[in-house]
Amino acid sequence: MIFSNMNDTEIQPILTTIIKEAGELVKEGFYTTKQISYKSPSDPVTNIDLASETLIRERLKQYFPDIEVLGEEYGGNIISDELRWVIDPIDGTRNFAAGIPHFCVSIGLVQGNNPVVGAIYDPIRDEIFLSQSNQGATLNGETMQVSTKTNPGDFIIGLDIGRIDDKAIHAFKLIENLFPTMQCLRVFGSAALGMAYAASGRIDIFMHHSLSPWDIAAGLLLVKESNGITLDKETLKQANLLTKGLLSSSEELLNIFLKMTENEKWYQ
Repeated sequence: MIFSNMNDTEIQPILTTIIKEAGELVKEGFYTTKQISYKSPSDPVTNIDLASETLIRERLKQYFPDIEVLGEEYGGNIISDELRWVIDPIDGTRNFAAGIPHFCVSIGLVQGNNPVVGAIYDPIRDEIFLSQSNQGATLNGETMQVSTKTNPGDFIIGLDIGRIDDKAIHAFKLIENLFPTMQCLRVFGSAALGMAYAASGRIDIFMHHSLSPWDIAAGLLLVKESNGITLDKETLKQANLLTKGLLSSSEELLNIFLKMTENEKWYQ
């Protein structure tokens, strides 16, 4: 059991209630005039990000008062051996602020650096991706499975890059060198949804090189529980909460992809 005072089967319903309430707040805020400020030149935050994180923290405190929280906007302990909730109140804030309807709310429960429960909610599409250790992963209640494709010509690759820098240029160069041996590329603007899409088989690979714990806390478990793997792009070993760059897919597909791209600077 994860919690001594609660049956494990109760966790997902509670988490679903919390993340959908936050999602409804975010969805309503999407259609309003937003207050936008910048934590750095390429890192926007809105009043709705702050309101969403506040709501999630309050709800988690009600149900799980003894578990600390790490969130994108209000911080917390990034390194800890204890159970922690890791939350991104809006993953895809650039999209959200620009009026692009592709963003989500992400909540993960981690033990040390390893996720044990995860939820990602897309309030625009009313899609909830849920996972729990050794219990599989679902999209709106239906079991998920990563891609089983093996022909590179069929691959749909999802890519996010964060800010434009040398690593981003190397990512684009990697993609350029793959053409025309792949089907197409999709750039999402939400790492959490990118990992959820890889977990559900909507895309065949997701790759990103500039991540924070709240971006991936839920997605790592979604991919794992959908019979996939997520590799740290620098070590090519299993990714964890502190991973900065990653690739998510099936093990077989990633082996093919790594052979195709083994000399690319993006991995350095």
